Amino acid sequence: MTLMDEALEHRHLRAPRENGGTLIDPPPEGVGELLAHNIATRETARDYDVQGRSLVRLAAEARQELVQAAWRYTSSYRDVPPLDRTATERILLAGHQPQLFHPGVWFKNFALARLAREHRGTAVNLVIDSDTIKTASLRVPSGSPDAPLVESLPLDRQTAEIPYEERAIVDRATLEAFGSRSATAIAKLVSNPLVKEFWPLVIERSRACNNLGECLAQARHQQEGRWGATTLEIPQSRVCSLPAFHWFACHLLARLPRFWEEYNRAVAEFRHANHVRSTAHPVPDLTIEDGWLEAPLWIWDRANPRRRRLFVRQRGEEIVLSDRGQLELPLSLSPEGEAGTAAAQLAELAARGIRIRTRALVTTMFARLFLGDVFLHGIGGAKYDQVTDTFIERFFGIKPPGYMTATATLRLPVEREEVGPEDLRRVDWELRELAYHPERHLDGVKNGAVDEIVKRKWRWIENSPAEATAKQRCHEIIACNQRLQPFVSDQWQELLGERERIATLLRAHAILASREYAFCLYPPEPLRRLMGISS
Repeated sequence: MTLMDEALEHRHLRAPRENGGTLIDPPPEGVGELLAHNIATRETARDYDVQGRSLVRLAAEARQELVQAAWRYTSSYRDVPPLDRTATERILLAGHQPQLFHPGVWFKNFALARLAREHRGTAVNLVIDSDTIKTASLRVPSGSPDAPLVESLPLDRQTAEIPYEERAIVDRATLEAFGSRSATAIAKLVSNPLVKEFWPLVIERSRACNNLGECLAQARHQQEGRWGATTLEIPQSRVCSLPAFHWFACHLLARLPRFWEEYNRAVAEFRHANHVRSTAHPVPDLTIEDGWLEAPLWIWDRANPRRRRLFVRQRGEEIVLSDRGQLELPLSLSPEGEAGTAAAQLAELAARGIRIRTRALVTTMFARLFLGDVFLHGIGGAKYDQVTDTFIERFFGIKPPGYMTATATLRLPVEREEVGPEDLRRVDWELRELAYHPERHLDGVKNGAVDEIVKRKWRWIENSPAEATAKQRCHEIIACNQRLQPFVSDQWQELLGERERIATLLRAHAILASREYAFCLYPPEPLRRLMGISS
């Protein structure tokens, strides 16, 4: 049995189907035990050498740097209590891109705040701004309850696909108008969406920071503060600028051949265990090109903010970083050497506008091993971090710290007739009955010619023809069915009308029952109930 097989023994989690349903796994009453287990697990790595520092020492430094940086960042746009000496004893983490996500993702932030409060810990939410912004628009349901549709409303003018970290606001008028435009679009479905009180926060933050993702995230965080959630936030870009991160990155780069091997092996085992054929899922394999090993990191620079893959090769007593284009950056680093000089060089590169950022699995690996005591995932992140568990154990030689999963389901509060695919199947079965067995639906029809057609059909049905007449038998039965159709035409038309009505309701249901709309499109009260906030 492989490590991946062991990981898959954990029960498969699904988002709740019922409206207002929530999921926290393991349950909140088990969080204290999980915290204690993870803290003890990290202590077992005291002897693991991270290029001249023990893993435990580097983690302690990283936690101090994280909490202080997150406090400074958060206090720049909302009130937060001062840090005390216990702020780094228990750290609970979560993370997501700086976008307007659905209520199930937002639930995770409130769960993080509540769990940290209950366990006297510090809650830190990582804003993953190294991901690219693929579209500067938002899907907004509109129309009426009987005939809903989905519009794509712009938040800003579309630009090249670049990381959130670099994405400035291009068309301020479009951004500022989104609140009123979305409220108008959804008015017949939701009369009082949260966007009415939320969007002024977005506008205010956009004037302060001029970054599309950052103003959305900061406004959302301010809204959480209004509803009593006490957390710190920090963009991943700032985490990747911390001295402890530079030291960690040097270790990964110095030991890249081994990490590269374990990473690809874990990804391959995940695909095999989950019957995944796509080479893009859960993440692409790391490649090798002309002796250059691909690292699980992104690189770009201010002059060209498109993300590129980072490649590495050893050259004597140094390693060279490259985007396999214009950038070639030497670091004074060897597999067994101390990382102090190379870490300082990474800091100098950052000062010059060279961005080096972790990719998905390494982001959570660094967070779970070095930054916090429990990481709170959504469903997708929890599934993919099975891969992270595998290469943590193989590369670092320690049991991976456990993580939690939290999500919820909230649907738009629109009254509608409940129908399902089974209703459509029922009508299709009845139509088939009329087509192939019309004689069963002739109640009230008194017609000698009809009786004769039915008798003729049954004579052919009961006949056991020779092979030579089987085709004729089939044609005769079909002909009888067709001759009986005028006598069930009213039922046929009624069923067709019912089928169209159900199909229309199902199309409406597919729009109205989605859990994927941005949290700000829902009314405040159902959101507050979902988040466990008393009125």
